[in-house]
Amino acid sequence: MKQQNFLGLQVKVLLKKQVLEKISLFIDKPEGFFHIVSLNPENILITTKNELFRKVLSESDIQLIDGIGVKLAMQFFSVPTGQRLTGVDFMEEIIKTYSVRRLRVLFLGGRSNLADKVSNCYNNKYKNLSSIGISGIKNIANPSELEIKSIFSIVGDYKPQIIFAAFGSPYQELWFYQNKKQLNGIICMGVGGAFEFVAGVVPRAPKWVRKIGFEWLFRLTVQPWRIKRQLKLLQFVYAVLKEKLKMLFRSNN
Repeated sequence: MKQQNFLGLQVKVLLKKQVLEKISLFIDKPEGFFHIVSLNPENILITTKNELFRKVLSESDIQLIDGIGVKLAMQFFSVPTGQRLTGVDFMEEIIKTYSVRRLRVLFLGGRSNLADKVSNCYNNKYKNLSSIGISGIKNIANPSELEIKSIFSIVGDYKPQIIFAAFGSPYQELWFYQNKKQLNGIICMGVGGAFEFVAGVVPRAPKWVRKIGFEWLFRLTVQPWRIKRQLKLLQFVYAVLKEKLKMLFRSNN
């Protein structure tokens, strides 16, 4: 499948089977920087103003559709979308699929000991899995040299095959990209607030709510402070309609 332009972002969304096959090949032969990113309205909006972030998402190895708004918008532009795969669900899918191969996983980020709780949850659930969790960086917008040195000391000793980072977007994706030389041979994926779901800090929406694409609304009832973030959905809709009108204008001239 060829890459296609979507709001200035180069996208090529694969089916879940294709994604897992690609991950398997990398685990068998881990060479280079392997980056999995999730696409949602909020981070796509950021790419319209942040050229580096747009480059990072465009050059990623795997792009997941993590928001129902993105899926609908891509269909509006006739861009193939594959299936919607949320970050928290796909993180578990990876662990479930490859834990039998005694996968080494590092959970990085989150408040206090949240990453360690996530590690314990998965180690108990998947007996062949080997994982550890560290908070790593107190303020991702301004990480200290000591924090970075400590993280890569652990990475060097533990030699994880996958790192899941919960720094929030765009910080997690940019951090991976800016440190890609030290992350050679490791699958890197930013998962935002997924650790809170896994550790039971924040309840997830029922499956039927997730299936119809209204998990964002459920989260809003649980975390009302997210209203400011959800208002960005309106900005996303505006950006989509504006781009569509531009395309129609160009095609008529």
